[in-house]
This record gives sequence, structure tokens and C-alpha cells, in this order.
Amino acid sequence: MNDSASPSEPGAPTGAPGQPGGSEGSHPAQNSASEKPRKAGAKGFALPRRRLEFDDVTVVEDSMLKRAIGGTVVGNLMEWYDVGVYGYLAVVIGKMFLPDASPTAQNLFSLGVFATTFIARPLGGIVLGQLGDRLGRQKILAFTLLMMATATFLIGVLPDATVIGWVAPIALIVLKLVQGFSTGGEYAGATTFITEYAPDKRRGFFASLLDMGSYFGFAIGAAFVSVLQLTLSEDFIEGFGWRIPFLVALPLGAIALWFRLKIEDSPTFQAAQDEQHEAEDAAAHDAEAPKGLGSLLRTYWRELLVAFILVAAANTLGYALTSYMPTYLTSTLGYDAVHGNLLTLPVLVVMSACIPLVGMLSDRIGRKKVLFIASISGMVLSIPAFLLMMHGAVWSTLMGLALLAVPVAFFVANLASSLPALFPTASRYGGMGISYNLAVALFAGTAPFYMEALVAITGSPLAPGVWVVLTSAAGLIATVFLRESAGRPLPGAMPSVMTDEEAHELVAGQDENPDLDSSDLFGDEAKVEGPLHPDDHADEQRRRREEGGAPGDKPMAPA
Repeated sequence: MNDSASPSEPGAPTGAPGQPGGSEGSHPAQNSASEKPRKAGAKGFALPRRRLEFDDVTVVEDSMLKRAIGGTVVGNLMEWYDVGVYGYLAVVIGKMFLPDASPTAQNLFSLGVFATTFIARPLGGIVLGQLGDRLGRQKILAFTLLMMATATFLIGVLPDATVIGWVAPIALIVLKLVQGFSTGGEYAGATTFITEYAPDKRRGFFASLLDMGSYFGFAIGAAFVSVLQLTLSEDFIEGFGWRIPFLVALPLGAIALWFRLKIEDSPTFQAAQDEQHEAEDAAAHDAEAPKGLGSLLRTYWRELLVAFILVAAANTLGYALTSYMPTYLTSTLGYDAVHGNLLTLPVLVVMSACIPLVGMLSDRIGRKKVLFIASISGMVLSIPAFLLMMHGAVWSTLMGLALLAVPVAFFVANLASSLPALFPTASRYGGMGISYNLAVALFAGTAPFYMEALVAITGSPLAPGVWVVLTSAAGLIATVFLRESAGRPLPGAMPSVMTDEEAHELVAGQDENPDLDSSDLFGDEAKVEGPLHPDDHADEQRRRREEGGAPGDKPMAPA
């Protein structure tokens, strides 16, 4: 069998008669081409590139994926349980820790204390994010959960202002700052963890479970407070009853910590760590090595900015619907505390159940399209939502809350899968920690305070809706610059699938797969020095046949 291709075939070896690779019947054009010197960078035949192999593909173990989801979801549920409890008790807490102030001042104090939580979050995100990229996601996530549960429990045993005077509000602020520091590493770490575990084609669905847990956690906290308010007297609630939900956080945290200690760092992170240890001396110059804060900001400032704006837009809506609504319905619209709390519960439960459905939708049509829907619906529906709530009837309030929940569901179901895909493995936790927590601190977690202040300044109950429209418009602009990541491997990671069959199919169809890019997967390994000379092209074809290439392998096409 002749090892060289026929002269009539594309990619046939050429050369002068009598030379290796040449033939007496070579075409004149081929002869003249072969006489030219080999010139690096000249247009010629396609270059050999590093090809995806079966061993490159990460096949996700079903049992490990379930443990990873369970361990991250329960921690996020715990975080938002505290948000729900504090949000629904904000009016009572204002009375307990600032008893001599006016109702407006008490509300602003309580919401301001809530906002202080988010002042510490960027610091927590920076410190814990950097540690998570170096020590491992699992260790830091266990630490954040322990801190969060302990601080929440201590709020439950903190004496109020009638007992220790001015020390009480200061101690409350300190404990909320501790909570903020710990939660600064919680969501960023949890999203990083779950996206690294999830298979590429279903990352939107699995990552959305994290936010479903968040909002269910809020609903559980809110429901707990509502049940206490319905079954206990107002005097008892303002005496000891308000402490009960905070005290429950300790046993809940212990259960969540047990789940979290059962999980391991993702294969993607472990592979990145192995590569880092093997090339420790070169790590400081490696784009894939964990970066310090300054280097992270210089290298990924565009990605950080896009993530920052999207988080601000999404969480302004999210916190408006959750933390701010009880205060808005009671203080601004005149509902009693029980009805102000209860009206949001059914909307939250239905919205939480819909979040995984939106995550599945993003796997099908893409993250950007879903985020466009979120931004536009936030701009279009927010004003009508607040107008319906201002109507005053229960039915109109429920409709207004439901309208506000639509953009929230489309936003939050996508952030956990979209944002970690902006950063490579070695800098993912740190990048998420900075962008997410800084945005939450400046815009999202402080949204209830801003909105209540806008109502107080303008005297208009519609002012919060205008604020939501503006932040949603910013989210629309950021979505334009977002890189589509649906169905694609994470930066710095190999493709991830659920089964061996999927892995074989992926390898076999890699040349036709638009979601695979060898330069993204292999970096410098996908490059060679200069183009193939026609003589070398025959050697490459021969090498592929000797290595067992398929009989139907096509010759390498001209570049």
C-alpha cells in the first residue's frame, strides 16, 4: 500500500522529480510551489492541532454531583433563612434596639443595620475568595457556614437597648458585620463550586438549584416569622418571641455543616491545583495561576465590570421583592405586620419553584437571551407592579408582587451559571467574590434602605419602581457585553459530561462542535511553529494512519 496520497487528492505530497515526496507526474504548479523556501507564517496547509481525547473529558459522577448540590444548596438556604428572618422582623428589631426613636427612624435604623451586613461582604469576598482559589472551595465554604450560623445565633441571645443601652445597637451592627464577612465568601464559593461540578450541557439547570435554595430559605425564614406572629401575642413577640428564629439558626447550621463536610473539591479545581504544583516556579507568570487582587483587577477588569452590573441589577430586584416588601407593605401601604409578611410568601414559593425551569431554558436558548428577557421585563413591569400594590386591595397587591417576581426569576436563575464562566478556574472564586459582593454591597443589599429613603424624600410610593427600572436598564447594557457560555466548557477547564457515551460522542464530533475551541481548551498546545510544508503534510497523514485513524479520515484541508 502506498503511504502517500494520490497527486489528484487534496493534500497530495509534492516536490521535484526524484526528491522525497515528489513524482514524475507532479503537476507543474505543485513543482513550482515546492521550490519555494519554507516560510513561517506563509499560507499553506492546515496545521496539526492538539485534539480532544476521551481522557480529557470529565465524566461527572452522579453521586458526587448530588452531594455537591446538597452541600452547597443547604448552605445558601441557611444564608437566606437569616435574610428572611431579619427582613420580616425589621420593624420589631427597630423598636427593640432604638426604642425612643420615631417609627421612620426605627425603620431606617433596622434597614441600615441590614445594609451594614453588605459593607463587610466585599472584604469577605476578597479575602475568602483568594483563600478559596488557593486552599480549596470546600474548606472555605465550611468556614463561612460556621461563622454565619454562629453570628445569627448570637443575635438571638443579644440583650436589647432596655437592658444594655447604647451597647445593644452597636453589638447588633458588629454581629451583622461578621455575618457579612462570612456570606461574602458563601455565594461566590457556592456558585463556583456548583458550576465546576455541573456538566456543560446542564450547567444552567444545576446552578439554578442554588438560587432556588436561596429563595426557599428566605421563604422558610419568612414563614417561620409569620407563624409566630399568628400564634403569639404582639407583646410576646416584642419580648422574647422575635429571638426564636435566630436561635434556631444554630441547629440548622449544624445540619448544613454536616452536609457540607461530605463534599470534596471539584475535579476541575483539583486538576488546576495539580498543574499549579507541577509548575510552581512558572505560576507567577502563568495566566491560569491564582492571581492577587491587583493582578486580578488588571487582567479581568472587563469581566468584573460586567458581573458587577448584572449582580446589581438582579439583586436590586431580588431584595426589593424579599427584604424590602414587608417594610414597604406595612410602613408605606398601611398593611398590618402579619398581612404584610404573608402576602409575599405564596409569590416567593411559586417563583422559587420556577427558577430551575428558567435554568433549563438557559441551557436550551442561551444565557444571554434569558438575561435580555430579565432586563427588559424588569424595565417594563416594575412601574405597573408598584402601581398595582398601591391600589391597596389584596388581589392587586398579589398581582403586583407576581409581576415583580418575573424578572427576578429570569435574573437569578442565570447568574450562578453565567458569572463563574467569565473567569478561569484558578481565579474564579476570587473574581466572583469581588464582583458579586461589591455589587451587592453598593446596590443590592442596600436596596431596601435606598428605596425606603426615596419614599421618605419624595413622598411617592412609586419611587422604588423607578429605581428598579434604572438598575434593570444597566443590566440590559451589561448583557450585551456578556460572553455566551451555555453548553460550553468553563474557561480553563476541559469539557464536562454526565456519561461515558456523551464523552465518546463529544470526542467523535469535536470538529463539527461549535462549542469546542482547541485554543481555549489547550492554549499553547493547540499551536505549532509555522505551517506544514506539503512534504510534512504527507508525514502527518501517515502518522495519523499509523496511530489507527479511521479509514475514512479526510485529508487535511488547505488553510
